[in-house]
Amino acid sequence: MPETFLSEAWFAEVDKLRAELGDDGAAPSDLQLNIVVTGGPEGDKELHLQNGAFEKGLVDGAPTKVTVPFDVAKAMFVEGNQAMGMQAFMSGQIKIEGDMSKLMAMQGQAPSPGQQQLTEKIKEITA
Repeated sequence: MPETFLSEAWFAEVDKLRAELGDDGAAPSDLQLNIVVTGGPEGDKELHLQNGAFEKGLVDGAPTKVTVPFDVAKAMFVEGNQAMGMQAFMSGQIKIEGDMSKLMAMQGQAPSPGQQQLTEKIKEITA
């Protein structure tokens, strides 16, 4: 059954999927990024991206913080709609604090076959 994006149940399902794929689904990235997703069905969510995986909560020392609306975050991170992300950024919906070059570097990385497989599985479990 699909789970609401960023809900506790969704994180639990994503953790299971990552465990099943192991290192195949991991992104070879040392990028650390704080993300605040606003306006979701369960309120605002704080998370971070580290080693290519989303985790709950913000981390100290992350060079970049991104604030993004829920619908844009879902489109970018689940559906892979980078064009929507760019539109949202250009229209001021996405706010970036800190080192923007880190975010740009992340966009230039092509996903591995394992990451693509994980993304497809996450799409299937996301309402």
